Amino acid sequence: FFFCSTMASSQRRPLTVAATVGALAMAGGAVAFAPSSHVASSLSSAAASRTSAVLSNLVVDPTAIADAIDTTSSVLAGAGGHAEGIIDGVTSTLSSVSASAYASSTNLLSFADQGQNLAGIFFQASLLPYLAFLYFLGFRGNRIPALGNFGWQFLLLFVLSTIPGGIISKSVYGSSLADCDWLHGSAEALLTITNVLIALGFRSAMTQEEPIPADKPRLLAIGAFALWVAAAAIGPKIGVEGHSAFLFGAGNLPTDAVAAFPWASHAEPVNALSIPTWAIHFSSVFEFLFAMALVWDFAEATGNEKWKGLTWGMLPLHASGIAACTYHFFYNPSSLQFLVSTQAGLTLLGNITVAIAAYRIAVSNGWTVGELNPFSKTETSPEGLAIDEAAAMPLQLTGTKESDVVLVAKLSAATLLTSYLVKYGELGLDLPFNPNGFAGAAIVLGVPVITSAHYYKKSQAEGGEMSLFGFGGEGGGNPLSMSDVKKYGVAGTVAYVLTELAFWAVAFPVASTLFYQSVGHWPDVINDGGDRGAVLASVFAGANIARLLVPLRFGAALALAPWVDENLINREKT
Repeated sequence: FFFCSTMASSQRRPLTVAATVGALAMAGGAVAFAPSSHVASSLSSAAASRTSAVLSNLVVDPTAIADAIDTTSSVLAGAGGHAEGIIDGVTSTLSSVSASAYASSTNLLSFADQGQNLAGIFFQASLLPYLAFLYFLGFRGNRIPALGNFGWQFLLLFVLSTIPGGIISKSVYGSSLADCDWLHGSAEALLTITNVLIALGFRSAMTQEEPIPADKPRLLAIGAFALWVAAAAIGPKIGVEGHSAFLFGAGNLPTDAVAAFPWASHAEPVNALSIPTWAIHFSSVFEFLFAMALVWDFAEATGNEKWKGLTWGMLPLHASGIAACTYHFFYNPSSLQFLVSTQAGLTLLGNITVAIAAYRIAVSNGWTVGELNPFSKTETSPEGLAIDEAAAMPLQLTGTKESDVVLVAKLSAATLLTSYLVKYGELGLDLPFNPNGFAGAAIVLGVPVITSAHYYKKSQAEGGEMSLFGFGGEGGGNPLSMSDVKKYGVAGTVAYVLTELAFWAVAFPVASTLFYQSVGHWPDVINDGGDRGAVLASVFAGANIARLLVPLRFGAALALAPWVDENLINREKT
């Protein structure tokens, strides 16, 4: 509610809806993975009366799902084309579900249901930093394109869609949302729309004197969400099955033709993703990469290098998408539950890093703590006039290397080619049918590492730096490096070694605990190769994520160096 008031007052946009959607999604996820009493106690007293009525009924009774569907069917009629009506309709749908069937709150599963409690905790925690990101990103002095800004806000509707999607898939079909192709693909389509809106907004703002207005795309996007609500409500009622393909499996090859492929040594399992669902996933990945590049170029259009920091902040979110695709590549096996927890953890990390990046952008454009005051300031305040003057400055237009038609054609071709290659090419491999935690972790880390290397080279070529608090731009200060540690001589080197040993000493217990939370038993790293690979993959993943904290690790070594020098190196002298 705090973000609700501040965003509405500072941007004059209907961001109240975005904050409300985020609160509802976070509350729904909390009930899915925590006792309802704990969730209720964390809510403000002003919101508890209404929210608790919704949340207390969010454990599904299969016999009541038809009533929930009937209620959801009324969303389109009651929405009137407005997001507020849609949100109210979804709220009433969730409120109508009975609590008499399952006693445990873990039976209510959202998109991260395969990850059990750990993933749920990560996903819940990721929503608050994302709301902070939206607040700082939408600061008027940032000159963010209205359409691109709405794209980031629309992501909350995708998050919201996974809650009723998980309810329906689990209660009606007895499977996770990831294994219910038509619900899975249709929900993921909302994520694709998010990325399209972001990319379209930033691209048009940098290449056109009159950027694409946000009004029509906003209505189309909200209409797409309304269609999803209608499909989710009507689908089970008209007999759509759990493994029915999204978009009727348009583009899927006949089973006989697939079996005739000379390389096909395996048959597809029943939960294999359809071509449309794979296409939605890969298009989202490609569009997000394109959006990262546009955000990087937006630094030139605005003359503010801090925008490059947002690209760096988006990297964990990119890795999160790769984790989801990797899990589907292995046909969503229970033995690779840690991939879902990894996806959730990367989402949390990414939401934190983009929030930090957006904060740096806002501060560089004049944001102060005084902006948190929900009461309007005088129109003649010097600070407000300076911010308004900066916000009115035109963007520096950049030329386009290729037309929109060529760009769309390339994206479509890459999406379809990758979808067919993965769906039918993996039938000739043993790896997807013999899940390997190390291989899964390698895929999840490999692609983002390549992306990181690309932007690292660009940053070096343009004179930027990469660090957690100075993501790659001028004015952010030079981050600490190993040369600073070496200035302390032997004491500095020993201190750095000790900090690295401390990391590895903590890494294995943490990885084992994560494994236990995801799978339900402690890893047997001696006798079970799968457990051993999963733990090592978690440690490897943590080590790579920790690379973002290199300046902090160097800082810890520098702080420890005087103690090492006094108590270890020169102890006899003292």
